[in-house]
Amino acid sequence: MNPQVQSLNEVRMLATAELSLKARVGYVGLLLTSAAVAGVVISLWCSEPALPARTQFAFGAMSMIGASWMMLAIWALRARRPLFARDRVIAGSMAVVFTALFTVGAGVAVVMSDSIAAYGALATGMVMLGTALFVLRGARKAFAALAARRIELERELGAR
Repeated sequence: MNPQVQSLNEVRMLATAELSLKARVGYVGLLLTSAAVAGVVISLWCSEPALPARTQFAFGAMSMIGASWMMLAIWALRARRPLFARDRVIAGSMAVVFTALFTVGAGVAVVMSDSIAAYGALATGMVMLGTALFVLRGARKAFAALAARRIELERELGAR
């Protein structure tokens, strides 16, 4: 068989393949973990009706974050096909937004309380935000490389 035809068939098989087992297991883990965390936060929130407004807001934000991670995992699992780094860009963007929200909250806590714990939370938030930005940058590079490869393959297929 012609090597170019074999390569073309391999590309077609890759394009129609399902999500890898490793990715599927990772997304199931994300779904279960985020559901457990959101469930704990929501049950704490519901069992303490007299919480201060800022705590109510924080529990609401944590519940929304957990629900967002659950939706990402469900989307990836339902796709049942390779996501070609699109999922990593979305997850990286979510991580940046959520860690930035945490860091801003910790900064507000520093200003309001000037406690050592608030400074620790702020430092932790800054490290997490830096890590999230690094991960997002890598995900965008991977997506760009895959998109460029796709364009190249489409061009080769179009020339035949």
